[in-house]
Amino acid sequence: MPYELQPIEVDTDTTPYLDEGVQDGDQWTLNFGPQHPATHTTLRVVMKLDGERVVRAIPHLGYLHSGFEKLAEHHDYNQYVCTTSRMNYVSPMANDIAWHHTVEKLFGIELTPRCKVLRTIVAELARIQDHLLSVGAAALDLGAFTAFLYGFNEREEIYDICEYLSGQRFHSDWTRVGGLMHDLPDEAVFKRMVKSFVNEKLPAAITDLEGLLNRNRIFIERTVGIGTIDHDQAIAWSLSGPVARASGVKRDLRKDEPYLCYAENWDGQGAAPVEFKVPLMHDGDVYARYRVRLEEMKQSISIIHQLIDSIPEGSVDVFVDKKMTKPGKDAVYGSIEGLIQHFELIMTNRGWKAPIAETYGSNESANGELGFYIVSDGGPRAWRARCRPPSFINYQTFGLMLEGHQISDAVAILGSLNIIAAELDR
Repeated sequence: MPYELQPIEVDTDTTPYLDEGVQDGDQWTLNFGPQHPATHTTLRVVMKLDGERVVRAIPHLGYLHSGFEKLAEHHDYNQYVCTTSRMNYVSPMANDIAWHHTVEKLFGIELTPRCKVLRTIVAELARIQDHLLSVGAAALDLGAFTAFLYGFNEREEIYDICEYLSGQRFHSDWTRVGGLMHDLPDEAVFKRMVKSFVNEKLPAAITDLEGLLNRNRIFIERTVGIGTIDHDQAIAWSLSGPVARASGVKRDLRKDEPYLCYAENWDGQGAAPVEFKVPLMHDGDVYARYRVRLEEMKQSISIIHQLIDSIPEGSVDVFVDKKMTKPGKDAVYGSIEGLIQHFELIMTNRGWKAPIAETYGSNESANGELGFYIVSDGGPRAWRARCRPPSFINYQTFGLMLEGHQISDAVAILGSLNIIAAELDR
């Protein structure tokens, strides 16, 4: 739907900043980060201060220069997941799913129903994984150490699930073009692990977080009315995810551009999309962003409940042609055709027959719209690749939110944006 945007005043002053500690009339220029604990050694903000009040703040990009977009030109469409999972190391599975969603859009691949369900469950677990750290670390930055433990302890359960699926706890790299690295080791064990987490451990952790923070006087005074950005500003600055929805922007790609099990007829037999609500608040402050993330975790629990007991049978890999996906181990070890196919895909890349085209695909990650733009020249890897990481977009508003507040409010606002420094790499 169309939006009528309000003009935003932009300060075009390009006067060089003074060295730290040098007085400019009644104002001072100060570096906040990257050594400050709340900036996690990777973020830097240059502030112009009038006493304790921030007159102007300019966020600088992080200091993790991995060149992840350039690496896409050197890795094939499967190998690149090792890079995408490091863009957002808090919920790496979500990045892998978003990348291969775009690649499959380029190839015109429709996933199998089993693969769609498993990817949807894992995507929601990744959303919970990200929100738990976001809420816990934001509270920790304001002095609530116990809240951090409530969130961080439960994240370990998700790491256990990731390790069971892929053999790796941190960078699982489980997805592949047209499917997954491999099927579930044991479906019954996977279901038991997920159900234990979403039925018992996670709800208890959310209840503890709400009981500790929702009506906590100190937490409320540090968050309510702080870092406010309104509906029209959120749209004008291209915000997405919980930051936008906390300002009343009703946009969620799972609803607006559905994919996986969020779409109609996802199994090819008329299956309805999973049901969930998109939580909204209209205050647009730090407290609203905290509440939206809590509610999104509850909605993720509901989505997982709808899918965990109805995982379809069949293959997790789709066979567009015999050269697209790796053959099973039985075929590799038991037939010359399977061995040759495996050799061609792994050693020669001759299996990739990408169209000469360009495409953009995006998913609703925990922090907002995570998109990839791919230009293909028909080879086994992207000719050019561009990423739209939500942290990179959301971080640009930090100065706008901070101006007029106290220095101490910078910690609260930064925590509410949940900036993942590796996504700022340019």
